[in-house]
Amino acid sequence: MLLTVVRHAESIENATRHTSFYQDPRPWDSRAAHALSRDLVGLTPRGYRQCQWLRTALDDLVGRDPYVYSSQYRRALDTVELALPGQVADVTALLNEQHYGDATYMTKRELFASWPACEVDRQTRKHLWMPPGEGGESLEVGVLRRAAAFVEGLGEGVPVVVAMTHHTAILALRSVLERRPVTELVDEARVRKTPNAGVLIYEQRGGHFHQVGTAEPDC
Repeated sequence: MLLTVVRHAESIENATRHTSFYQDPRPWDSRAAHALSRDLVGLTPRGYRQCQWLRTALDDLVGRDPYVYSSQYRRALDTVELALPGQVADVTALLNEQHYGDATYMTKRELFASWPACEVDRQTRKHLWMPPGEGGESLEVGVLRRAAAFVEGLGEGVPVVVAMTHHTAILALRSVLERRPVTELVDEARVRKTPNAGVLIYEQRGGHFHQVGTAEPDC
């Protein structure tokens, strides 16, 4: 099996992180903020260009007929639609972004003022940080558990898979696929994240996945 993990193309949230969705004070409550993040956030013009790049790159890397999985978030679904035209994605919550609960679109100032006890974990042990409120999940437990379930559920009869997902889910998937502690990957991500539209390619051999390539856009 060839498993290609892709981070969605640049979204409005990525591009306007400190001037739009992350306004201070936040103009939405937590339930509305999560719905905005999941259902409303689309791609920027740069994201559209990245999708054009992905269309050619994925054609070269995995061919024209992969089995496609996507998270439930609009930015991932839009990337699939533009980068893999004609492909119908199997939409799964297992590939969703980390659920930040009541902290969704909350600035650090607001978060630490509201829940001061979480500041140390959020600042120094991000993988263990449990976002407050309904649905909040840590990277170490919730997201990693979902990533493991996704990998375990991949059918052996499918030769080529594309998984369209998000930054935190990619950290968890890499931990599972590369058999590395998530703490190492979090530390690496502090220096450099997988970029929007970045591609990680794994091949399954001998019951394990091995990374065999990467690709990223120049736009």
